[in-house]
Formats: sequence, C-alpha cells, structure tokens
Amino acid sequence: MLEEQTAGEYRIEGLAHASGTTVRTIRAYADRGLLPRPERRGRTNVYGEEHLARLRQIAGLLDRGYTLASIKELLEAWDEGRGLGGVLGLVAEVQGPWTDEVSGQLSRAELEELFGGAADESAVEEAVELGVLERVPGEPEMFLVPSPQQLTVAAELHAAGVPFPAITGQLRELRLRVEEIAAGLLDFTAEHVFQRYLDHPPSDAEATEAAGLVRRLRPLAQQTMDAELARAMRTLATRQLHEHLAGPPQPQAAAPATVPLSLPAATVAAVRDLVGPAAMAEFVTSATEREVHKRRMDTLAGSGAGEDGAAGYGG
Repeated sequence: MLEEQTAGEYRIEGLAHASGTTVRTIRAYADRGLLPRPERRGRTNVYGEEHLARLRQIAGLLDRGYTLASIKELLEAWDEGRGLGGVLGLVAEVQGPWTDEVSGQLSRAELEELFGGAADESAVEEAVELGVLERVPGEPEMFLVPSPQQLTVAAELHAAGVPFPAITGQLRELRLRVEEIAAGLLDFTAEHVFQRYLDHPPSDAEATEAAGLVRRLRPLAQQTMDAELARAMRTLATRQLHEHLAGPPQPQAAAPATVPLSLPAATVAAVRDLVGPAAMAEFVTSATEREVHKRRMDTLAGSGAGEDGAAGYGG
C-alpha cells in the first residue's frame, strides 16, 4: 500500500524529476549533508518544498563555479540564520577577477601568426599546463586566453630571440615568487584588516562589510606590485648598465711586501725619542731608502771616475 502524499510532497523519484537532477545525485547530496533529512513515513522517505528549493540553490551555486565543499559552508550559514546575501557577496569578491583585464579567444592560426609562424606543439601544451592558454571543449583549433597581456609578453620575448623553454621556465619561477609575495600580503591583511571577521562566523552584515573592504583593497595589491617592480627594475637595470659601460675591473696594484726586521734596542729607543712611536716605521723606511739611494749614487759616481781616469792614462 502506498502512503498518502499531499501537494508539495515528493518521493525521491518525483523530487529528481521536479528539480531536473537524478536520484543518485540527490542521495549523494544527502550523504554530504547538503540536504536536510526527509520525513520518514513507513518505508518511504518523503521530501518537501524545502528540499526542492535546496536542490535549486545547489544547482545555481554550481553554475556560478562553487565547489560542493564551499556550497556546504554557505548552506550551513543559511541554516544558522545568517543569510546568504552577504556571504555570497564576500565569496564573489574573493573569487572574482583581481584585474581589469578582459580575457580573449584565439585560433591556432592566430596563435601561430602571433609567434611569427612558429608551430611548436610542445610549447602550446606547456602553455595550456600553465594556464596561459585554455582549450575550448569541442573546438580543437580554438583557445581561451585568460590574460592576453601575458601572451603578448611571451610573443615579444620570443620575437626578441628568447626560446620557448626559457620563457616558460621564467614564468614558472616568477609564479612561485609572486605566490610567496601574495601569501605574505594575504597574511598581512588577515592580521590587520580582516581578523575581526575571522575569529567567529560572520553575520550577513559583517560579510557584506568584509566584501566591501575586499573590493576597496583588491586594487592595492597590483598597484603596490607595479610600483615596487618599477622601482626595482630601474635601480637594478641602471646598476647593471653602469657595470657594463665601466668595462672589466682594473687590477689593483699590489701593496709592497713587508719583511720583519730586528733593530738594536738602543736604535729603536733613539728613533722613538726623536719622532715618536707613531712615526717610527715611516722614519726608519725613509732613512733606509735615503741611505740606499746615496750608496747607489756613490757607486755610479765612482764607476764613472774610474772609466774617465783609465781613458786619460791611456791617452
């Protein structure tokens, strides 16, 4: 015998039909805790309008790109009476684009023309892996371009002679460093700006307020990065240019070698008394050089006189 049903009540097959989904999907949602428990009547589970409304909410959120895990959090907020408006607005601000750049679309022929006729399939595959290009389902000759500016940069570098592997390798390294910087900025704002929203489940009004803050602060990240990158590039490029224009470094003259020398104590004391301790080394060096110079001059003079005398005697 079938239990009685009133208007707005469904068995699982009828709920699947009304919501445009499947019995299997409804059971999977129930297992994940996305649907409230149905009413049990004898051996039959009876679903109501709240289940139909919940299934339509889930379908709408999936269409907007939310995962089932995030949908569960949003629906729990709704069930706790906090509303979904502010929470959905906050999630939309965070998950929305963080740049004003508009994505584009490109055919394979246009892609090859952009890169000077180069048809490097391995480079295309790596670009897809990095997210620089996205394949269009069902259209193997078309690509989505999330950031046309980034693709243009790659084309300019390739035209300047940079090979594809070097371009993609640089992008991978740059991406890691930028993600580290982004993580630091997020930690900074979480500590100083959003902490008051994070230590408890935010109300609908608080979520709306936090979404407004995200909207205001979001451009600051790119502005800060642009300014600091411009400063660093100017500073380092100027330094590198000066180094190249200056040529190779000139070898520096070696300092004169010093040899320890023992002097009689009486001599050391006499020099110290004469010129003071600070000038002793300079005085001894000067006196020695003068004596060496004098003896060299005496030797040269004596050698010259001997030659002259011998010539006169012979004459």
